[in-house]
Amino acid sequence: MPSHPTAYLVLASQRSGSTLLVETLRATGVAGEPGEFFQYLPHTSMSPQPREWFAGVEDESILRLLDPLIEGKPDLAPPEIWRDYIRTVGRTPNGIWGGKLMWNQTPLLLQRAAGLPDRSGADLMSAIRDVIGSDPLLIHVYRPDVVSQAVSFWRAVQTRVWRGRPDPIRDARAQYHAGAIAHVVKMLREQEQGWRKWFAEEGIEPMDVPYPVLWRNLTSIVGTILEALGQDPRLAPPPVLQRQADQRSDEWVERYRADAARLGLPT
Repeated sequence: MPSHPTAYLVLASQRSGSTLLVETLRATGVAGEPGEFFQYLPHTSMSPQPREWFAGVEDESILRLLDPLIEGKPDLAPPEIWRDYIRTVGRTPNGIWGGKLMWNQTPLLLQRAAGLPDRSGADLMSAIRDVIGSDPLLIHVYRPDVVSQAVSFWRAVQTRVWRGRPDPIRDARAQYHAGAIAHVVKMLREQEQGWRKWFAEEGIEPMDVPYPVLWRNLTSIVGTILEALGQDPRLAPPPVLQRQADQRSDEWVERYRADAARLGLPT
């Protein structure tokens, strides 16, 4: 039995800083090829489209700001092929596997893992283990300021620019909408509550990484993760992505906080 885990899984919600972490881990060359493998919906083979994040919302002032749905093609891969693909593409030659899982993706993971002929159990930890092939190091990334997180999400879901600096042309069409941000705040809070409830119920103590600490100490955190995986912490590079937040983000955050106080919206 190895003295160090040979896999890690970043547990998060959207716009929490998880991409910044996994892309910096990827850049080490020894920490797997961490992808968001569990985001692809079986009915489209794509990650959730903008309007799918707002399922059940009937407010046309929100929906008109989001791209229309694309039909996509069903993912017909058998569970074993799906699992083998994930195990293969997430691994670097030294045997380390990396990945990322959002709470809203756990039902899909459970559904796909249930079809495996050699599954070890019906619970989430068993599904994770059955797909990855071992017990991974669990890293929990979260953003205490959920309003800023929701504003980031609402801006990205309109422009479909999820990393790097905002695209000026696409960003020009993004509009502030208090109702849309309120919907996202509620969704993100439910995701974080889902993770914390699971940790408590299962007695799991992940490596906790709050976003403000991640941003200020990214290289050090990556080094700590590398060491936990039995790799050289000196391979940790500087951040490989830039923050997307800018003055417009700050303005929307302050505007939403004022609207929330006035209208009783969630924060």
